[in-house]
Amino acid sequence: MENLINLFNALDPMQKVMWGCALIATFVFLVQFILTLLGMDHTDIDVDFDGSDTMDLGNGINIFSMKNLVNFIMGFGWAGVCLKNSISSPTLLVIASILVGMGFVAIFVFIFTKTRKLEKNGAFNIKDCQGRTAQVYIRIPAGGEGKGKVQISLNGSVHEFDAITEEDTIASGTTVRITEVMEGDILKVVNIENNLVI
Repeated sequence: MENLINLFNALDPMQKVMWGCALIATFVFLVQFILTLLGMDHTDIDVDFDGSDTMDLGNGINIFSMKNLVNFIMGFGWAGVCLKNSISSPTLLVIASILVGMGFVAIFVFIFTKTRKLEKNGAFNIKDCQGRTAQVYIRIPAGGEGKGKVQISLNGSVHEFDAITEEDTIASGTTVRITEVMEGDILKVVNIENNLVI
């Protein structure tokens, strides 16, 4: 262990940052991956702007999500570590690492999109959601003035849908009940925790 610490201390500051990004992001990625396999990955954090679905790509994909941030940092860190001997210029190394990080995000978005399409082609019927409870994934604005997202577990798999409410704003992590399945696969929900957050 002491040898590893000495090796880390001998690195230049940029490589310390790269190794830190690579190792920490990889650890978080593995935790997220395990939680996804267990169907417990509904605690993801998304940057929520005042507008609805600001950077939503559809199919439950949001550009500014914790998962995509972790994917970017992991790609950035490992690129910086692996390309150090190939790229001597620190500036070019950072640029290349950023591009690789963006590539990691693009790859995982592509895989997630394909997975969602396979899910939708299965035996799942969105009408089965009505009357069930779900977890708010992205904050739902008040009075039906915008869409948030909820995650619901059905038949052993987790599904994610746009959701609206006619009540006050419902915070991420809140348990809600689905009262109606609307056109466009949008769910109307009500807060059943009685702890509405504005």
